[in-house]
Amino acid sequence: MQGMKKLGVGAVGLFLSLSARADFTWNFPEPVTPMALDTLHVHNKFMLITAVIFVAVLAIMIYSIVTHRQSKGYKPVADKAPSTAVEIFWTLIPFAILLLIDFVIMGIPAYHSVVMMEDTRDQSTMVIKITGSQWRWQYEYLDGDAKGIKFVSNLATTNGQMHNEEDKGEHYLLEVDNPLVLPVGEKVRILMTASDVLHNWWVPQFGSSRVAVPGFIRETWVQVEKAGVYRGQCKELCGKGHGYMPVVVNAVSKEEFAQWANKKQDEQKAASDVKEMTKDALMVQGKVVYEKNCAVCHQVTGAGLPPAFPALTGSKIATGAIFGSDGKYQKDSHLDRVLNGKGVMPAWKATLNDTEIAAVITYERNALGNTAAVDAIVQPAQVKAARE
Repeated sequence: MQGMKKLGVGAVGLFLSLSARADFTWNFPEPVTPMALDTLHVHNKFMLITAVIFVAVLAIMIYSIVTHRQSKGYKPVADKAPSTAVEIFWTLIPFAILLLIDFVIMGIPAYHSVVMMEDTRDQSTMVIKITGSQWRWQYEYLDGDAKGIKFVSNLATTNGQMHNEEDKGEHYLLEVDNPLVLPVGEKVRILMTASDVLHNWWVPQFGSSRVAVPGFIRETWVQVEKAGVYRGQCKELCGKGHGYMPVVVNAVSKEEFAQWANKKQDEQKAASDVKEMTKDALMVQGKVVYEKNCAVCHQVTGAGLPPAFPALTGSKIATGAIFGSDGKYQKDSHLDRVLNGKGVMPAWKATLNDTEIAAVITYERNALGNTAAVDAIVQPAQVKAARE
């Protein structure tokens, strides 16, 4: 009796724990795009077919084992190849059934899904280019109301949270500083590429993913039918920071999207204006840029992770001269490395604006244990001139 009571208490506890995890499902996450919904339908159909086949085969096996057991006097048949017409017939029937299931019952829905996934241009109203790099995403709106908007999306989780020095939020390692914003109901064509290694832009509720390959443009599309915030990650192992490049998409109404686009365009126009800045202002902005973009390789302290990611602290590049006697930046100088990259160091000229590059170089030369004796401050105007 005591054992039965314990069993009852355990069962009640199990059901209570299941109700507490009501958000946990054995199925796909809620589909919010036509592609995701179609994928879910195909998945459910395949699971039903597989379950029917499993039950039928299991039933035949159990029947055969029970009915034709040795205790009833049945003798095992000698193992031989099918020879009679009946034996050959019953050998071919399962083969034909499998062909029907594979190429017709399952093949036609799967083909429909593949065709839908590849239909990137029909009725698309917007084109966005997504570039994956170690370890962040860059978004560029190529047409429509948001044409010209371009920004980088970095992990927003702080270094303190990663080292258990600060409280972790609900979306730990799944929050970014600049989410991708999409209008609800609009079919968006996405051009996918990468600047260094393979990446994969993946949001589970969108129903598909596409590998971003350096040097190639690959296509997919998204049409979000429900407003909300949707989170994903890079799905291709891309290096030590693979787990630190989440995807966040904010789906809003068309009116909200137009307002966001206007605001973002004004912000980018203001950021592109080149103006003289004080050292203190450059240092403040440079610290932010450094921790968002550079610390993942060179570390927050500047100690780096040699030999792959060299230290900035005490680096001759980070403290040496940048400009020559003619005022132009020298090859392989600090500014050259940031603008054009070298080796595993990516080029930042297409990612950061003139002010951000000037700020982060100034910060690296006057912080992280460094004190540059020459060219301690780099102004946005100098970066702009270097680009030209």
